[in-house]
Amino acid sequence: MTVHFIGAGPGAPDLITVRALNLIRQASVILYAGSLVPKAILAEASSGTEITDTASMDLDAIIGAIKSAHVKGQDVARVHSGDPSLYGAIAEQMRRLDALGISYDVTPGVPAYAAAAAAMKKELTLAGVSQSIILTRTAVRSSSIPPGEELAELGKIGATLAIHLSINNLAKVVRELSPHYGLDCPIAIAYRVGWPDELIIEGQLSDIRKKIKSTGITRTALILVGRVLKPDDFDDSRLYASDHHHILRPRSS
Repeated sequence: MTVHFIGAGPGAPDLITVRALNLIRQASVILYAGSLVPKAILAEASSGTEITDTASMDLDAIIGAIKSAHVKGQDVARVHSGDPSLYGAIAEQMRRLDALGISYDVTPGVPAYAAAAAAMKKELTLAGVSQSIILTRTAVRSSSIPPGEELAELGKIGATLAIHLSINNLAKVVRELSPHYGLDCPIAIAYRVGWPDELIIEGQLSDIRKKIKSTGITRTALILVGRVLKPDDFDDSRLYASDHHHILRPRSS
């Protein structure tokens, strides 16, 4: 018996990996985060599969369901949104499974920031603009932020930011980033990327709060900040430069 932690991607059923889809097809028990993972992701589960939405369950209840499957020798597909390595809350589940001697593995998924960049047709690293991406969040009702990782500190770097779980903290995001990025810095809110009601709202730090207020968006949204979203100009990458030589493209004699 194995618990398969699965990253289902941002929401579109065709953005799930082949491995993840096969595990869902084979699982006897599926535990999925229904508030974040659309039921369409599970469309190819076997007809006799026991499927449970864990949105209303706490950690003890989830582990209890896994223990019950373990006793029966049933494989479990534990389906999370996006990629489970990022704000997936899988570490505490794996810690419990380690203590119980229950085996598990992890299948990665398409992360929300990558899906948002694709939907916007943007590259998040541009030569001469930004070569770094910081994946972070702010604290609302969730766990506190470790010292030194506050948004105001990260903003000093000037990197592209992908800020998760923070749409209700948009005022704080704007306030703490404006001194470092400037009020004219591009920002985008990616709401339910990959879902049928996907919505991308673009603006600047100066006007994004007004734009979002009119939409009523209060959850399931990613915030992207950085000059890469609307660059005045950027350098060509050295990767394909005619004078850039390497083992697969040797210098012409």
